[in-house]
Amino acid sequence: MAEFFQLSPSDRLDALDAAANLSGLPPHLLEKDIWVVWALRHLFSGPYADHLVFKGGTSLSKAYGVIRRFSEDVDLTYDIRAIASDLVGDANAPLPTSKSQEKKWSKEIRLRLSDWVGAEIVPRLKQDLVQQGLPATVRAEGDKVFIDYTPLVTGTGYVAPAVMLEFGARSTGEPSEPRAITCDAAAHLRGVEFPSATPRVMRAERTFWEKATAIHVFCIQGAFRGGDRFARHWHDVTRLDAAGFVKTAIADKTLARAVADHKSMFFAEKNPQGEVIDYHAAVSGGLQLIPDDDALAKLAADYQHMVDDGLFLDDVEPFKGLMERCRAVQHKANAI
Repeated sequence: MAEFFQLSPSDRLDALDAAANLSGLPPHLLEKDIWVVWALRHLFSGPYADHLVFKGGTSLSKAYGVIRRFSEDVDLTYDIRAIASDLVGDANAPLPTSKSQEKKWSKEIRLRLSDWVGAEIVPRLKQDLVQQGLPATVRAEGDKVFIDYTPLVTGTGYVAPAVMLEFGARSTGEPSEPRAITCDAAAHLRGVEFPSATPRVMRAERTFWEKATAIHVFCIQGAFRGGDRFARHWHDVTRLDAAGFVKTAIADKTLARAVADHKSMFFAEKNPQGEVIDYHAAVSGGLQLIPDDDALAKLAADYQHMVDDGLFLDDVEPFKGLMERCRAVQHKANAI
């Protein structure tokens, strides 16, 4: 069986076209997915694997099969107990005890994480790429690493030919579990061997509360701190609901409080009036998932960008329908 990256560029392109015809997925997304899985294989077969947890929307797609949209970046948590054991001590919940301590911890962790990325992740990635003769380069921007690959095919430009590995180190990433991951093209081309990986993955119930509280902040502030490409969170929440994870997440009050405790300390946000947003209220009956008019228009525009570049792998749900489903999730979460 031929390994995908050992094929010639023309044969790789033929393989992508064949998989696209069989799957109905755009070839540029299939190609990027292969690089995503390759990156996960590299990370979770390395010496730092025991301290890493794969999380976020891509984990819902690749590890749980919950969402049917293309998710292009890799979010990772490097266990705070590994990078800052001298700060957290033996506490069961590794959280600062005050805001001043949080600032001290965050500053120190960011410095250590950037140093670790530069000293461990980047050199090993570069070495792996060179040894395998792969058409890609690596660059770091603080705690983010970009694998810039030479694309065989492109889309509209919304999806860049680069895999971003975004590292954080202010949580444990728990609860988590190992999950097997394969490339989307693998099911359609039996004669080609594609990368695969078995990372430790954040449980979907925690991912729900992470996303739901981020949406809650957007609805209050009318903007998303992470820039554009935020409509995916609303889509993901509805798919988590359809798969039954919202029900179990809502029932797990200890988990909900843990997320609220963590975000209250490390990701405190204020409303337009300057008042601190209450994450604990959000997870105990006050969750807001539907934004007001101006923010709703921003959300609708970003959602349309996703539609235009073919990021949805199934029939596209109208934006109005998505908001109705989110309203139902909001009602379910607040009826506790």
